[in-house]
Amino acid sequence: MSKIIEGLFYSESHEWVRTEGDTAVIGITDFAQKSMGNIVYVDMPEEDDEISQNEEFGAVESVKAASDLIAPVSGTVIEKNAALEDEPGLLNSDPYANWIIRVRFSDISETDALMDAAEYTEFLSRQA
Repeated sequence: MSKIIEGLFYSESHEWVRTEGDTAVIGITDFAQKSMGNIVYVDMPEEDDEISQNEEFGAVESVKAASDLIAPVSGTVIEKNAALEDEPGLLNSDPYANWIIRVRFSDISETDALMDAAEYTEFLSRQA
C-alpha cells in the first residue's frame, strides 16, 4: 500500500500539494515513485517560470520510463529543489519530504479541484 499523508491535496496524475499561506509546495506521491522505480533525473522549471493547472511543468525519469509532471495548481515558481539535481533518488527515499518546486498561487481556490487523502486513497483503490 502506498503512503498517503493527511492534510495534502492530491491530483489524478499523482502530484501532491501542501499549502503554506500563498505558496504551494509540489511533489510526487509515494504511489508515483513506486510505479516509476529508481528515479535518475528530475526536469524542473526555473524560478519565475509560470506553471498552469493541468499542464506539464517538468518530468521525472527513471530507469524504466519518463513521466511528465502535471501542475496541480497554477502559479509562479519561487524555488526548485536543487538537491534533486544531484540526488534525484531522494524522491524514492521520501517523496513527501523531498518536494520538487514551490510556487506562489495564482488562485488558491484551484485546490478545490484536487483530492484530499481519503479521496486519493479511494482513487488509488480503483486503479488497482
